Amino acid sequence: MARLQQTVFERNVPARSVVDHALGGTRHAVFWLDDLGERATYPALSAPARADIAVVGGGYTGLWSALRAKQRHPGARVVLVEARSVGWAASGRNGGFCGASLAHGHGHGDGRPPDVPDGSDEPGLLTRLGQENLTAIGTAVDTLGLDCQWERTGLVDLALEPHQTDWLLDAAARAARAGLPHTFLDRAKVRAEIASPTYEAGLVRPDAAALVHPARLATELARAATELGVEIFEQTRVAGLTPPGRGAPGDAVLHTLSHAGEATVRAARVLLGTSAFPSLLRRYRRHTVPLYVSAVATEPLSADLLRAIGWRGRQGLADLANRSHRYRLTADDRIVFGGHDAGYHLGGRVSRTYEDRTRTFRRLAEHLLTTFPQLEGVRLTHRWSGAVDTPTRSGVWFGQAAGGRVQHAAGLAGLGVAASHFAAQVMLDRFDVLDGSPGTERTALPTVRRTPVPFPPEPVAAAEIRAVHKALDQADHRGGRRNMLLRSLDALGVRLDT
Repeated sequence: MARLQQTVFERNVPARSVVDHALGGTRHAVFWLDDLGERATYPALSAPARADIAVVGGGYTGLWSALRAKQRHPGARVVLVEARSVGWAASGRNGGFCGASLAHGHGHGDGRPPDVPDGSDEPGLLTRLGQENLTAIGTAVDTLGLDCQWERTGLVDLALEPHQTDWLLDAAARAARAGLPHTFLDRAKVRAEIASPTYEAGLVRPDAAALVHPARLATELARAATELGVEIFEQTRVAGLTPPGRGAPGDAVLHTLSHAGEATVRAARVLLGTSAFPSLLRRYRRHTVPLYVSAVATEPLSADLLRAIGWRGRQGLADLANRSHRYRLTADDRIVFGGHDAGYHLGGRVSRTYEDRTRTFRRLAEHLLTTFPQLEGVRLTHRWSGAVDTPTRSGVWFGQAAGGRVQHAAGLAGLGVAASHFAAQVMLDRFDVLDGSPGTERTALPTVRRTPVPFPPEPVAAAEIRAVHKALDQADHRGGRRNMLLRSLDALGVRLDT
């Protein structure tokens, strides 16, 4: 068995007093939601409603679905129902990386989704569709006037250990073959670009992503949707869904609860974007699990401190560890730093009590200060966590019921800012097919047509997730070498490291 090696974060741990100072004034609150200021609110559903298309969920998937549905069918009545408020869950808590990728790569040396066979044309098609999807989002930001701090900065993938440099060289070679813009930076060049003593190499990918203010994107999508005529109801929980029988006439019925009482929404068609929360279609309850991921935010950095760090391109940054970090600058020059750890709770429960993850926040503060020792003395202002919907394979997947009249999309963990738009378009394409339109490139994708394997029942699921997380951590301590468990899951197309 390979000897365990320390990672750069274990070799260079900042002083306890420095970490204590950074965390001293931190609030347990989401920076992005705090930064919204005054926001529009929408009423609770207080009476029965009828819709042509009903949407469940006020995150990105639901908001894009409602907005694009109204653009495609201006005369349709589109109703969106949200249990809390628009963008309060994962859509308001993520890092704001709006990427061109629709699926995580297989390991760090392969851009192919894990369940796509060698020789398939699908990876190339997914790459093109992902680029087109990102362009379409940028176009929507411009044409709809979405005030969401959109910055087309691109990404820098970072090697923190010598073996990860080889992965970057492989990725650079693939990018060259695919004709994608990229620049490989060796140790000296990447540190000249961004002054961190942890960096061994970097791969600049200028077309790979944009950065957004995630909570503003959600609220702005809601604004634009309502201006088109979408009706949004907040603080209205959907307690159940009664779909019509396959091939049978009639509407699907959403049964809702709010402070105004019980109500129903009858709809010819339903789009489900419930993310990490249990699917209203029981058959899909075990196809995703909620994993809790965390982030911290610094106070705004001074001009002198920014000059010391560099980072003039303001790109999104991501390292290549299995337990990786993603970080970026905000409009007011804070650093939002997240990732590394993902927590799961027995039974796949989602609860606010799971969000204050003290050990994880401390570890993130340590890793941030290891990455940028220049930040000694800077305080962290916010710490937060949130649940993301994690499938057994890489990327969003789709389900349906009632002969396609009820559409479901989930599994957006790590990709959701952009992949939610793609998911909305796929579900609406499927509705158009029901009306006699031909299928599209999106609906024909094998990835779209394949449903991932479900997680096993408890307590096996919890044991499996713990074992995989332990194996991933060990791989980071063994030069990236994956053990028999991970290799076996790879062969089956099962991935839990997203």
